[in-house]
Amino acid sequence: MSFFKIRILIVFICIAQLSVAQNRGKINWTEDGNAYTKVKDGNIIQVDPLTEQETIVVEKSKLIDPETNKVLLPQSYEFNSNYTRVLIFTKTVKVWRYNTMGDYWLYDIIANKLTKMGRTLPPQSLMFAKFSPDGKDVAYVSGHNIYSEDIGSGEITKLTKDGTRKLINGTFDWAYEEEFGCRDGFRWSPDGTMIAFWQVDATKIKDYYMLNTTDSNYSQVVPVEYPKVGEAPSAVRIGVVNVKNKRIKWMDIEGDPKQHYLPRMEWSGKNELVVQQLNRKQQESKLLYCNTSDGSAVTFWAENSSAWVDLNTDDPRGWNWINGGKEFIWISEKDGWRHIYKISRDGQTEVKLTTGPYDIDDIKCIDEGNNLIYFTASPYNATQLYLYKLNIEKPSLLNRLLNSKNITKEEFDPVFANNRDGMHNYQISPNGKFAFHTYSSHNTPRVTEWLKLPENKPVNEAKSIEATAKIDSTIDVEFIKIQTDDQITLNAWINKPKNFDSTKKYPVVLYVYGEPAASTVTDSYGSQNNFLYNGDMRSDGYIQVSIDNRGTPVLKSAAWRKSIYRKIGNVNITDIAKGFAKMLETKSYMDKERTAVWGWSGGGSSTLHLVFRYPELFQTGIAIAAVSNQLFYDNIYQERYMGLPQENKEDFINGSPVTYAKDLKGNLLYIHGTGDDNVHFSNAELLVNELVKYGKQFQYMAYPNRTHSISEGAGTFEHLSTLYTNYLKQHCPPGAK
Repeated sequence: MSFFKIRILIVFICIAQLSVAQNRGKINWTEDGNAYTKVKDGNIIQVDPLTEQETIVVEKSKLIDPETNKVLLPQSYEFNSNYTRVLIFTKTVKVWRYNTMGDYWLYDIIANKLTKMGRTLPPQSLMFAKFSPDGKDVAYVSGHNIYSEDIGSGEITKLTKDGTRKLINGTFDWAYEEEFGCRDGFRWSPDGTMIAFWQVDATKIKDYYMLNTTDSNYSQVVPVEYPKVGEAPSAVRIGVVNVKNKRIKWMDIEGDPKQHYLPRMEWSGKNELVVQQLNRKQQESKLLYCNTSDGSAVTFWAENSSAWVDLNTDDPRGWNWINGGKEFIWISEKDGWRHIYKISRDGQTEVKLTTGPYDIDDIKCIDEGNNLIYFTASPYNATQLYLYKLNIEKPSLLNRLLNSKNITKEEFDPVFANNRDGMHNYQISPNGKFAFHTYSSHNTPRVTEWLKLPENKPVNEAKSIEATAKIDSTIDVEFIKIQTDDQITLNAWINKPKNFDSTKKYPVVLYVYGEPAASTVTDSYGSQNNFLYNGDMRSDGYIQVSIDNRGTPVLKSAAWRKSIYRKIGNVNITDIAKGFAKMLETKSYMDKERTAVWGWSGGGSSTLHLVFRYPELFQTGIAIAAVSNQLFYDNIYQERYMGLPQENKEDFINGSPVTYAKDLKGNLLYIHGTGDDNVHFSNAELLVNELVKYGKQFQYMAYPNRTHSISEGAGTFEHLSTLYTNYLKQHCPPGAK
């Protein structure tokens, strides 16, 4: 479970190994947007996308740790504005999900000098180091406090002094990180004289105690500040510290901080911040300006929802100002669809730039020089994704075409789809001149190309997607629409076995997620494969299927997504069960006597529901790291989608799998890591107790000290994969009959 995204491709959702660099996969554009940099063979190089010419900017021979005489391996890096200095992030360690803590080194390209930052602080303790706008200082977080370091003198100044494990300056607690994507918690002012930062007061948040029983003779308690659903959030406030005199001014934002969230903050002027505030139930979003001189705050724009208001973007950094800061671009579902708005600085004037019955996915670039916004959407097929562009001042043509019932997708294809159905994604340069285009579909492996914009021409025809894309003729995936008895249309896919014979019957394995954090039905390569199966399911004779229920974050209207409000464990489970029943009814080659369902995290919860409540449909279930009791999960996620248990506790009880454990009739394999800081191990133990209470036999595997991904430790994945596969083969035998 994680912070809501409008589109998430699930192949290994919530469980994949996370890369050591938080920004791995993202293009590091130069400031002018005409080139990008990357690490190659230990060197930092600059690449011209037009000519593909590579220039070494920082040689690895310059990055040698004088203490160990070993070359530093940049796991991420940041240049100053004139590319004369670079911050190197190395020797990183994980903080919950990502490797956001480690060592920072500064390399001065002109002086050919390498300096370790924070040399008096503990090793591998620095986070989010960044240059001041004038490039003379570097700020970073260490030990829950913010520091600035003068590059010239090396003097280190501690700007906050009260940081502890539970009073957090410049970064965030577990819940903010997991559910709002907040990690980097401070911002330099435009003139470099101040730093605005979040302070998270988690002193009133109860700890969940994990138990490490394997790393020493005596067990070790591992506390995690974790606000469960129904518990008040951490109190968060925003301060502005003067770098020279270290004085802090706190912003006076209206509302009880224990009943509100502040998930977004940026500078909007020399002495002004712009802040987004959500109420605890996340049904009201306010935008405020904060005067950093006196701390006063004023609301200038707001929106409401009877369910929840989504954040403008899943990227917590940046604000899309245009027209010299007189207007900004915002995404909202206020009219029932996810659309792009242009809002005046005072919030008094708003213009909806995209209109009609379709959702935009994400803004990819605002090319103000050409008056263009590039965005992804899929008005014709929610399992696919394409790129569109609109003129900020004249958006009517695009909207007229997209909303015309007389124009088909073939007649008005998306701007840069090259007539290829599937998933198209783009990273566009800040100046709007270049795009790195990635494409795949269910039968086309991932391919990439560089494009010149706005003319949409490949930089190199020989390396274009048209020249390199190859159909995988071995794939036999069918996308279907299922209409349930209550007239709900669900997207689904069916992955058929090799040498498929429609006159025979095959076992069916349903892969589920089902909650608002993710979708499983996308027209992308590999997303129909089972990563956990030890072998080839198609060769072994399994049919694999997946269904997207109401409430999943697909581009099918806010009503679709928010119909699950206060109904997790109800609407989603009913949709999946009815959709699967319709499949079995209409597909004669599916063996009703050999059916299985499996999922991880939210998918584990869905699996438990389906096995407990629909034994006539599912003989076997494999649930991994499931929330068995919704009252055990964190407040930000669960209260966003379910409300407050103080007001509607019955919805939480009715939506929790453990409520129905007494009805287990088939085969169940339950798996959980005892060191899971996300979905706590208490979920497993509660479920086990309930199954034991009612005399239900099942198979159970607890992986010691493994987290939510169950990926740590030698041999873990191989063991998990073998366990999963053997159980599936035993209770849902493969092969045609």
